Amino acid sequence: MRVSRDAIVAVLLLAFCGVMWHASYGIELKNYASLQSTVWPRIILGALALFSALMLAAAIAKPRWADAETTTPTERDAGVLGWLLHYRNALIIYVLFLAFLLTLPKLGMLLGGGLFVFLSLTALGRPTPRLIGVHALVAVLAIGGMWAIFTFGLGVILPEGELIRL
Repeated sequence: MRVSRDAIVAVLLLAFCGVMWHASYGIELKNYASLQSTVWPRIILGALALFSALMLAAAIAKPRWADAETTTPTERDAGVLGWLLHYRNALIIYVLFLAFLLTLPKLGMLLGGGLFVFLSLTALGRPTPRLIGVHALVAVLAIGGMWAIFTFGLGVILPEGELIRL
């Protein structure tokens, strides 16, 4: 029986979560905080462990034929160009994220984050006029909502940038 890559990654992530959960008991407790210092790391580790367990269950339940490579032979055999074509979407997102990080001091979180989400959605999806409007709406709601949660809910001030000062 051949073990899928998804199953191996899921098991490694579950092991990582277990080690980090155990390490969270070594986090120093502070008296001045309203929450214990271990709350957020454990919430994140719990979510990661849950998704890793779901990934493992999906990998185990997946039929054997579904493991077949989905790339075309020309993509696999075309060398560097084939590799670039195969990983085009991931490379586009990496370039957009690098641009987001480099422009963060000038544009700030609201404008830069909104542009990153909008350009990511537009680059990965079909850029029709209707979908561009949907992408803009999703970008505004997602980044605006995240900014509101951090600013008003958590009291964390996100980078303002030089163009927009709030």
